[in-house]
Amino acid sequence: MTIPQNKTLHFTDLGLMDYLPAFEHQQKLMDSITNLKTENRNRSEEEYEETPNYFLFVEHPHVYTLGKSGHEENMLANSEKLKEIEATFVRTNRGGDITYHGFGQIVGYPILDLDNFQSDIFLYMRNLEEVIIRTIAEYGLKGERSEGETGVWLDVGKPYARKICAMGVKTSKWVTMHGFALNVNTDLRYFEYIIPCGIKDKSVASLARELERKFSDEEVQELKSKIKKHFAEVFQAEFI
Repeated sequence: MTIPQNKTLHFTDLGLMDYLPAFEHQQKLMDSITNLKTENRNRSEEEYEETPNYFLFVEHPHVYTLGKSGHEENMLANSEKLKEIEATFVRTNRGGDITYHGFGQIVGYPILDLDNFQSDIFLYMRNLEEVIIRTIAEYGLKGERSEGETGVWLDVGKPYARKICAMGVKTSKWVTMHGFALNVNTDLRYFEYIIPCGIKDKSVASLARELERKFSDEEVQELKSKIKKHFAEVFQAEFI
């Protein structure tokens, strides 16, 4: 049976949402796709149902998340300090080490069946990076990849190299969850309480700091539209 490829994306902007409810929402969507894939194995070509793809935007209140292979010693703040800075700490099931999510950050969660695109997690990560590289290029910033370090960076190979977009994903049966976090108006002081992604010798960046101006709500929406545009181009997909 030839498996049809569905490259449409159901888009939702969840707005401001705590990390755990957003995680549960992602997990529910992922489970619905993986369950459908299991059911499709026993179906004829006529009975086969296309698997859907989803794309979520969200903004989280202050939270530090630790990936399943991460090291807890990269969390530098104790429970008292977390309470003082009004942040929470969550262990999660994505790849990667520790990262921060918070106000002024655009978080994107693509929940894709990679069988609808290409079943290659390495390529998927490079494509995610490409989306952000193309997006920030529209603002005059040269985003780059750093070998062995997932995400999008500025001034790679220089002493002041810094990460502007962190990435971490989980896959099951070629279905993805989690995604990327682009620093826009982010308060970068919150990164001082962790060793971001376990990388000690590099710092973090934001669009606001690099461009020396804060993004208005309208400009943030425009930025989200640019991300969607480049995501559709890179993945040859269509938002619905």
